[in-house]
This record gives sequence, structure tokens and C-alpha cells, in this order.
Amino acid sequence: MPFKIRPFQPSDLPSLYKICLLTADNGEDGSLLYRDDELVGHFFSAPYAILNPDMCFVATCNGEPCGYIVSTANSKMFSARCEDEWLPVLRERYPLDQYKGHSASDWVVGKIHQGHAPRPEFDRHPAHFHINCLPETQGFGLGKKLMMALIERLTASKVSGVHLEVSTVNTGAIKFYEKLGFQKIATFEHSLGYGMSLNP
Repeated sequence: MPFKIRPFQPSDLPSLYKICLLTADNGEDGSLLYRDDELVGHFFSAPYAILNPDMCFVATCNGEPCGYIVSTANSKMFSARCEDEWLPVLRERYPLDQYKGHSASDWVVGKIHQGHAPRPEFDRHPAHFHINCLPETQGFGLGKKLMMALIERLTASKVSGVHLEVSTVNTGAIKFYEKLGFQKIATFEHSLGYGMSLNP
């Protein structure tokens, strides 16, 4: 497939929402899981593209977006900006008392009200990211190309390190990140924290 990696453009935002939804069920289509098609993208893709567009990349196939990596170089600063510029409107739109169950929608709304506060275990690796590729484009090395584009940008920006958190049951993702050179730096109740040092 003729894949290309390029910097995020504002016109890509609807595609980020779509890809986020179509990969929201552990990499598979999550359309049936959410009351609102934009809900999962409101937390896991759009704020990065809006607040830190220079740290976001899009993968295209035949010119159409088919994957992305969205990131922030400074998780604490990103969290603060989300509290000021992004989350208040969403908290009004999705009142917590209307999402008290155990559905996927309830979980994401809970995250929106909780915010993006980074864990202290990741202080030495201040950058973090989210990466998604449409199911039909997986297995072609696209995820690695997106990761390399981001790592190159973070390194050039003198960022000391980057982290991620992955479910303990997502063995495929764990193998992917370990193969790229990420090292386990924390263990949580249902997830693992991985980090990569970039600039000593």
C-alpha cells in the first residue's frame, strides 16, 4: 500500500475523530460502544491536535488519512491547558451524573471529568502519545513509521523522554513497544508504564 507520513493539518481533525472511533475497541471498530461518535476522540485524539499540532503526525494511504500519532512534549503543561481550554466545555456537554454506569461511554466521560493529570512515575519522561491505525492498514510497519516520526521530532525538540501506559492484557502492543526500545518503568493495577529516554 502507498503509505505516507506527514505532519498533522487542521483539515485532518474529522479523520482523527473517525480513526479514533474505528479503533476504539482494542484496535477494532468501536462504533457500537459509544452513545456519541465523537466522545472517544474528544479525549484521546482531538485535544492533542488542537493544543499541540506540531507534535502530531498523520499516515495516509492513497492520500486519505488512515492512522495518526498525537502527542505532547510536556504532559503537565498539556494537562493544565486542557483544564483551561478544552475540558470545561466537555464537562458541561457530558454531565458526570448522566454517565454513572459501566459502559465505554461512561468510562470516557469519567476520564473527561478526571482530566489528563500525569502520573508522578512518568516525571522523567514528560512526553506522551496516542497512536492508532485503521485495522486494514495494520501489519505494514505503519505504526513503527509513525513512532519514528514522533521520536525524531521529540529528540530535535530536546525532550528528555517519552512515556506510555498500556493494558497488561494487550500483549501485542507490549511487544511492539518493547521492540521499539521502550522499557518498563512502572506497574499499575491493570496497566504497565513504559518509557524511552531521548536526551540525556
